[in-house]
Amino acid sequence: MSEVKTILVLGLGTMGNGIAHIAAQAGFTVKCYDVKQEFLDRGIATIRKNLERGLKKGRITEEEIEAIMGRLSTYTDLKEAAKGVDFVIEAVYENLEVKINLYKELNEILPPEVIIASNTSSISLSLLGGASGRQENFIGMHFFNPVPVMKLIEIIRGLQTSDSTYETTRKLCEKMGKETIVAKDSPGFVVNRILVPMLNEAVFAYQEGLASAEDIDKGMVLGTNMPIGPLALLDLIGIDTALHVSQSFYEQFQDSKYRVPSLMRQMVAANRLGRKTGYGFYKY
Repeated sequence: MSEVKTILVLGLGTMGNGIAHIAAQAGFTVKCYDVKQEFLDRGIATIRKNLERGLKKGRITEEEIEAIMGRLSTYTDLKEAAKGVDFVIEAVYENLEVKINLYKELNEILPPEVIIASNTSSISLSLLGGASGRQENFIGMHFFNPVPVMKLIEIIRGLQTSDSTYETTRKLCEKMGKETIVAKDSPGFVVNRILVPMLNEAVFAYQEGLASAEDIDKGMVLGTNMPIGPLALLDLIGIDTALHVSQSFYEQFQDSKYRVPSLMRQMVAANRLGRKTGYGFYKY
């Protein structure tokens, strides 16, 4: 495939706006698609807010911010969004049916050589690739939140992902200023497979009254050198997202270490989802 110049980001939520941010900052033309203009507007506003935070710290200039924002465009029409793109990064909600329907629509629009990368954190890449209609040109690109800050991207190869698709994706990650690791197609890949049981155990400790949220997080930050405590991290991820991922792992592995704490279910039912609703394990 020729050099990637224009990237389509599908979904401009928490992960999607971060992906669009770093892609535009790396010099790519970035087309952003979502189902509602209000979602796009919110994502674009978040990108500008994060860039302006860098301005206050002297890491970026006003001119650079405007240049980055000028590389971003938004669409609610998928056909229009997909015109002229070289690479697609999907970052929509972790729902198998939603993703598969989107890939089927994309497959009818995009030239066959265009690569589709999924940011999924819990769904089989081979399953998604099979539904994409372009298994050789389908790959996993798992970013970490917050995307502009976290240095890692996990690259996940499906059973039929081609070597050229992998190499194009690796070079793209490099141009975005990221480090990569490569994982086989397995639930949770590398990082989340290890991380999820730890996050759940932190919730169990809090649920059982072992310590306060503040002390659990302080213990893990100072005792294990984590940059952020597990409960604060869950608030950042979103309790509903973490619950969905844990439940998915439990069903796929059939292993009790992925069982979901009842407190997480109660918090989701009460809309205590973390930062995005202003209240999780902490108030914001």
